[in-house]
Amino acid sequence: MNAPVQALNGIPLLVARQSNNAWSSRLTFILAAAGSAVGLGNVWKFPYIVGEHGGGAFVLVYLACIALIGLPILMAEILIGRRGGGSPIHGFRSLAVREGHSPNWQLIGWMGVGCAFLILSFYSVVAGWSLSYLAYAIDGRFGGANLAAGEDTAQVMGELFASLLASPETLIVCHSLVMAATMLIVTNGIRSGLERAARWMVPGIFVLLMALVIYAATSSGQFGNALAFLFRPDFSALTWEAVLVALGHAFFTLSVGMTAMMAYGAHLQKRVSIPKAALAIAGLDTLVALLAGLAIFPLVFANGLEPGAGPGLIFVTLPIAFAQMPGGGIIASLFFLFLGLAALTSTISILEPVVQYFEQRRGRSRHSTTLIIGFAIWLLGIGAALAFNVWSHITILDKNLFDFLDFATSSVLLPLGGLLIAVYTGRVLSRSALSDELGCGKSTLFRLWHFVLRYITPLGVGLVVFYNLV
Repeated sequence: MNAPVQALNGIPLLVARQSNNAWSSRLTFILAAAGSAVGLGNVWKFPYIVGEHGGGAFVLVYLACIALIGLPILMAEILIGRRGGGSPIHGFRSLAVREGHSPNWQLIGWMGVGCAFLILSFYSVVAGWSLSYLAYAIDGRFGGANLAAGEDTAQVMGELFASLLASPETLIVCHSLVMAATMLIVTNGIRSGLERAARWMVPGIFVLLMALVIYAATSSGQFGNALAFLFRPDFSALTWEAVLVALGHAFFTLSVGMTAMMAYGAHLQKRVSIPKAALAIAGLDTLVALLAGLAIFPLVFANGLEPGAGPGLIFVTLPIAFAQMPGGGIIASLFFLFLGLAALTSTISILEPVVQYFEQRRGRSRHSTTLIIGFAIWLLGIGAALAFNVWSHITILDKNLFDFLDFATSSVLLPLGGLLIAVYTGRVLSRSALSDELGCGKSTLFRLWHFVLRYITPLGVGLVVFYNLV
């Protein structure tokens, strides 16, 4: 049964926390939100950008950026979501009108929901790669015994990835499986869907990741070198480009800017401390990224491979290591199962704000809304999958459809949305409203957060936008 609905200026609003749609506890909210943040960015992108930019010094800058850019906006998104009480669009409008501000601030919600729709269409395609590689691992493709005598392992693994991208059938099937699983979870709502998934998937991610780290530590002989690479800073290897990349990734890794955390915050009960929850979410997300590095780099170093291999680190370089180690097929299976679970916890959070809006706006059941929206995203995702093969000749601004969707969202819409959220929360929303939600309006920590959100965070996000566009 749907939650009670109120109306503001003719717009229906879901009163999420008055129904069974509220998160059952602080822990389940943290698990679900951390699952949203933990995704391909932690396991696929973080290790390769650390490798490209020299290791420890980059990690230190990244951690500082999490504290100064990611965490303040994360708190702001959760705050707006809980105080608005509805979907990102409805909640933003409700909050703005109640506070005496222009209802046009709801455009931030529109931007976030639209961004989530576009992101999921191509993110599910990338998530599908992990399913393909899980199947390859189970099939024994990464076992050294399955390579023909004299075959070049690097060439074989490069050709394997190229053949995956060249196969529209495989990409579409895997994309479809990811979308089907995502829709199945979201259609069951907060308690029966998102909570239940988070309760077993997020701990499962940590169990699998710890198993991989233990394996890397005990078998590679290179764990000490991996620790030094990640945590011993060499500032001579740090460039301004690396600083800007760290700024950008700190912003994107916490799932801020696309209103997913706003949608989750709408279901958060008043008794839960937003600062403590946000700190736990950011901490878990950062921990996964660092552990992923400790699982990957020892294997890379042990096999004489290049840590700065770029986006191919996970799907080309790491499989080379799997193929050269004893029991590589088993380790590869565990790794790509972990990668698939991490991707799925993110896809459900990306779909949630879109479904939340149309469920409230049209008054349809969550089941039918999820099917309709999910089908539309699936259709766009087919175009993103075909961009690697039969539609590769179709370009927008000299980019194929996949790259254009990635650029439009990651480089423009996400940082712009985050910038506007920081401006609204730090400069427009009243201190009394902020204090009421955070419960610490006179504390030094509140004043520090408010100062960072007003001055430092917008500057940092602005640099990210400028760097991405220029």
